[in-house]
Amino acid sequence: MKGVYEHMVTMTPIVIDGNQFTAITIALPKTNFMAITNEKGYIMCGALDVGLLNEKLKDRGIIAGRAVGVRTIEQLLEAPLESVTYEAEKYGIEVGMAGKDALLKMI
Repeated sequence: MKGVYEHMVTMTPIVIDGNQFTAITIALPKTNFMAITNEKGYIMCGALDVGLLNEKLKDRGIIAGRAVGVRTIEQLLEAPLESVTYEAEKYGIEVGMAGKDALLKMI
């Protein structure tokens, strides 16, 4: 059918220094949603609202970081985090840290 957009969801295992993570990409019209996660926390593209997690969802203790301007999972792994949750800071995850380094602190 003309005009129908097919959404593509991709889940890929990623191993960083022997540790297993899952990369998720959702192709959306004119953008991609990306996250890399394990059972403890995640990093995500600019769609992540760290302020919401820190304020309205603070009681959940979410460990997460956000990188902006990334278009691929590889870029998300290398990009410096633009913001992190309060809970992530407790694990030594800091603004400016590369995504893959933040993930390794979530082990």
